[in-house]
Amino acid sequence: MSGMHLRGVVLPDGDQRDLWVVNGRIRTREVPGARTVVDGGYLLPGLVDAHCHVGIGPKGPVDLVEAARQAEVDRDAGTLLLRDCGAPLDTRPLQERLDLPRIIRAGRHLSRPKRYVPYLGADVEDPADLPAAVAEQVAYGDGWVKLVGDWIDRGVGDLAPLWSDDVLTEAIKVAHEGGARVTAHVFGEDALPGLLRAGIDCIEHGTGLTDDTIALMAERGTALVPTLVNVETFPGIADSATRYPVYASHMRSLHAGVATTVAKAIEAGVPVYAGTDAGGGIAHGLIVDEVEALHRVGMTAERAIAAASWSAREWLGHPSLTEGSAADVVVYDADPRTDLGVLRHPKMIMLRGRVH
Repeated sequence: MSGMHLRGVVLPDGDQRDLWVVNGRIRTREVPGARTVVDGGYLLPGLVDAHCHVGIGPKGPVDLVEAARQAEVDRDAGTLLLRDCGAPLDTRPLQERLDLPRIIRAGRHLSRPKRYVPYLGADVEDPADLPAAVAEQVAYGDGWVKLVGDWIDRGVGDLAPLWSDDVLTEAIKVAHEGGARVTAHVFGEDALPGLLRAGIDCIEHGTGLTDDTIALMAERGTALVPTLVNVETFPGIADSATRYPVYASHMRSLHAGVATTVAKAIEAGVPVYAGTDAGGGIAHGLIVDEVEALHRVGMTAERAIAAASWSAREWLGHPSLTEGSAADVVVYDADPRTDLGVLRHPKMIMLRGRVH
């Protein structure tokens, strides 16, 4: 039986171990005749971007060729598993390519007319139709549904929720009954209580979290993907919103408080994972920037790595480097737990048992 052999410090346990790869799967027992491809260094389960958009560019939707290029950029940064949080493009053909990261699709963002970025979401004209729209995305996606929880309401001049509490409760129930989890884009404060009480599984961005909603997330185990890389764009968004001064001021305030907000969530025990919001105005391949940002707001270096590796993989249903798991491995010369900058320089990237 042919195969490949890797020797190094395997994270998260931190022990020096030998692993073998056969047919794209990890083996923990010796495979005779295996070719050694790594001898020394640190072996991490492939990195995860838990919030990205393969298929969206700075000017809106892109074609499959460009979407594949985006995925390649992520792969070359060591990101081998992507949770795609909404895209107007059907990226299922990319899932068939062995050279691209694994993609977990959330289908299309569910929004309301004029309450999200044009052409990206699937508009629900009548809010009462949200449960039916969720059912469609459950059938189309890979176990996740993405809601737009709040967005600027130009009639109000500020961020405002898109959905009533009773509609959210029914829509999330439909998703759960269909075996899917639900996440939501939320910048402000007002949409969060209704989403959390309705049983949502994850909050994206979460800049408007308060002590009360953080406590509710911690109690229910609701995950947070704060996309700190994306939040750095808030001042620019505010600068361009001169017609809506209340909204602009609100966005600046959310940006100013995000470090404290996310630190409180981490301290409260909210499950926090790394996501960049790549696509649109955020470049792909920035997962290390997000890991470093999580560390700056209060995560230990090891936990920040976990949020973009083994913990995120477990959350998304993809095992790490255990017997029979996928051979998705990133190898580094030095220990990234003592220097997160090491993550920028992979020694080797192995995806589906193939070396890149």
